[in-house]
Amino acid sequence: MKKIVASFFLIIFLASCATPTVVNVVEPTDNSLSCSQIDTQIALAVKYADDAKKEKSMGTGTNVAALLFWLPGLYQTNVNVKEAVDAANRRAEHLSRLKTTKNCP
Repeated sequence: MKKIVASFFLIIFLASCATPTVVNVVEPTDNSLSCSQIDTQIALAVKYADDAKKEKSMGTGTNVAALLFWLPGLYQTNVNVKEAVDAANRRAEHLSRLKTTKNCP
C-alpha cells in the first residue's frame, strides 16, 4: 500500500512540472512559406513567448507548490521559461528576416 501511495504522489508531482513549449528556431519548411503564413508563424512564436512568460509568475499552482516543497523545481521552471522565451524570440526574428528576404509587405 505504501508503494502505491508513493507512486501516486510521484506521478502527480512529475505531471505538475511546468514545461513551456520550446520552439525550433528554424523549421525545414520555412523557405516555402507564403507571406501570410510567415505572419501567422510570427504571431504563433509571440504567443509561445507570452505563454512561457506566464509560467514564470508565482501565481501558478505549480510554482507555489515548487516554492513550498521543491525549490529545484522552481529553479528549473525559470530555466525552462528563459529557454522557451529565447527560442520563440529567435524564431520570430528568423521569420522577420525571411519576410524581408521575400519582399513581403
